[in-house]
Amino acid sequence: MNGISEPWFISTKEGGLWFAKLQGHHGTPGGFGSYLLGMSSKIAKQADEQSDPKNIKDPSLGWIIGFLFLVSFLGLFCLVPLRKIMIIDYKLVYPSGTATAHLINGFHTPAGAKVAKKQVRSLGKFFSFSFLWGFFQWFFKSSDGCGFESFPTFGLQAFKNRFYFDFNATYVGVGMICPYIVNLSVLFGGILSWGIMWPLIRNQHGHWYTPDPDSSNLHGLQGYRVFISIAMILGDGLYNFVKVLCRTIPVLITQIRGGTATTLPISDSPIADAPPAITFDDQRRTEVFLKDQIPNWVAIVCYIAVAVVSTFTLPQIFNNLKWYYIVVAYIVAPILAFCNAYGCGLTDWSLASTYGKLAIFTIGAWAGASNGGVLVGLAACGVMMSIVSTASDLMQDFKTGYMTLASPRSMFVSQVIGTGMGCIIGPSIFWLFFKAFDLGNPKSAYPAPYASIYRNMAILGVDGLSSLPKNCLTLCYVFFAAALLINLVRDVTPKKVSKFIPLPMAMAIPFYLGPYFAIDMCVGSLVLFIWEKIDKKKSDVFAPAVASGLICGEGIWALPEAVLALAGVNPPICMKFLSKKDNDKVDAFLSS
Repeated sequence: MNGISEPWFISTKEGGLWFAKLQGHHGTPGGFGSYLLGMSSKIAKQADEQSDPKNIKDPSLGWIIGFLFLVSFLGLFCLVPLRKIMIIDYKLVYPSGTATAHLINGFHTPAGAKVAKKQVRSLGKFFSFSFLWGFFQWFFKSSDGCGFESFPTFGLQAFKNRFYFDFNATYVGVGMICPYIVNLSVLFGGILSWGIMWPLIRNQHGHWYTPDPDSSNLHGLQGYRVFISIAMILGDGLYNFVKVLCRTIPVLITQIRGGTATTLPISDSPIADAPPAITFDDQRRTEVFLKDQIPNWVAIVCYIAVAVVSTFTLPQIFNNLKWYYIVVAYIVAPILAFCNAYGCGLTDWSLASTYGKLAIFTIGAWAGASNGGVLVGLAACGVMMSIVSTASDLMQDFKTGYMTLASPRSMFVSQVIGTGMGCIIGPSIFWLFFKAFDLGNPKSAYPAPYASIYRNMAILGVDGLSSLPKNCLTLCYVFFAAALLINLVRDVTPKKVSKFIPLPMAMAIPFYLGPYFAIDMCVGSLVLFIWEKIDKKKSDVFAPAVASGLICGEGIWALPEAVLALAGVNPPICMKFLSKKDNDKVDAFLSS
């Protein structure tokens, strides 16, 4: 699934084209519907300012392929030295990777294993249910705001604040795989933000900010959502990154001096309630995962080599993108990649676009409006998103390889091949659509709204953080410090107390997205909790298979849904819910 903070597709007015990630199976997000298209003159004409030639670069197949080749491979190298910590020491779940592993293992069970057969049967049953449920829902969402995913479960007012159950089997399955503390942390973050903070800040409209609270303008309420969530994510990720460094550097120094230590230290799992007993299967998985190693020095050398090449080459594509901007981005990128991979391991949500927005504001403001800061910010966004997203995808697949006893080296080589294919296939498909359709025109079938949003963010970014709405920066400082403090308290308090303290990283994600998926995940937790109370042994055996079926079924349905959209076949029904007042207006209009 790899949850994302916003669509990676070029949306249509009639529910139309799911212009998919446009990447190889393990490639970088192409950004074809966001930052790359946002560089074009067509989108620049729609913006109110900064449409001079320095801030415009129209898409071309050649430079897009070259750009993706320069930035896509860095994410594959930056977290390889931390793979053991993420997968074995921290025991991060990576729900999509875990679900994929269960699906793969289900096809390779010994014929005589009765339990394995029952697990496969359960997986197939819930896979079919999830797939058919996605198919059934498709009929009712002919346009935006239609269908079961817009069902006002707790009332229309709660729905406006994104509190609803959207009947998504994928998120329910993720909730069954994720630990209880993760799901409850996400729900707590959603209640704190969308239930308390955003309504209070909304009431400050006209005092703290002037744009419409419901708009995507970062001068308004959206600015608080984006930057406060970034502050918490950075605080949590930075704390854990420093903690990992403090634990690993002494061991690395011992190795360099010829000591006997051969592995990195085992750290306390940040999500487990108590250290679980190590089973034979876990011992075997760990043995295989550590046996076929990718030398750390190879990853570090490759990262530096690719970074050096792209540092001197990217300015040839974007004239105002100075080499020192790129160097700073490549120094910071591994830290942000760790933050994203850590959060993705907890909740299955990749916030690569959020880190891309951070690059837009920092690098764009550094360049300045007079030096093509808008185009520089969009290019930096692409660099950061590519590294951060690819790194989390790699960890997802390392988790799959760990659980399926696959060679980490083989998984890594497959990633490299898939990324290379994505750098060619993705731009080629995009170019076909770009030449065949009027992409980016608000009045066309393919308005690409995120291209305009990203350009407007870049325009805002060249003015620096001082242009943020009132008190936004202060709140960012507060929540950054809160994330550090919560982590510190979790580490110094006894286990019986710390297991009830929420995780800042998980809390931060609904600050931006909303709590709707947290409700789905908590439903999954509730199902698992009741199942464990009724039959603990059976739930331990079959719950992972059931969850995997729910995740994979609805995920696979996205493929035929995309084919239907490309063929111009739209859902026939729009199921939408209105208040009595609005319904009376509609009835009066129809009867007139």
